[in-house]
Amino acid sequence: MNIIDESGILAISTRLQRLSEQLRKDGALIYKSFGIDFEPKWFPVIFTLHHKKMLSVVEIANEIGYTHPSTISLLKELEKQKLIQSKKDKQDERKRLIVLSPKGLELIEKMKPVWELVSKVLGEIADNENHLLSAINEAEEKIAMQSFYQRAMQMKKEME
Repeated sequence: MNIIDESGILAISTRLQRLSEQLRKDGALIYKSFGIDFEPKWFPVIFTLHHKKMLSVVEIANEIGYTHPSTISLLKELEKQKLIQSKKDKQDERKRLIVLSPKGLELIEKMKPVWELVSKVLGEIADNENHLLSAINEAEEKIAMQSFYQRAMQMKKEME
């Protein structure tokens, strides 16, 4: 056990990041083992467009819960890979609508069996005594009601 593991709740962000990195790295290896050239960081956009078909940049950012600039940089990468394409909104010329390209749609078909496998394996990993996904959902709900920062500032004020 290292110092980060021993530090308990104080290092939760570090530990979540470490877990996330491990899952991302292994996810990339799983895709590769199926002969699929895919970066796990592209998943939220590709998966969202698979289900929602056509969205604006702002709508995608809201769906995946990323900032507008992060979403734009992901979209640029996906456009470069020719996995998505954009068209101008007929109602609002300034608005870009994003859809999966034919190459993107083809990729989805290759990925469906991988997603099934990954869901089963992650289900096993998360299905422990403390139910990881439930705990994450609960923490996200609490943060949505009052952010980590807001809570800290409130407690600081109470301490003064």
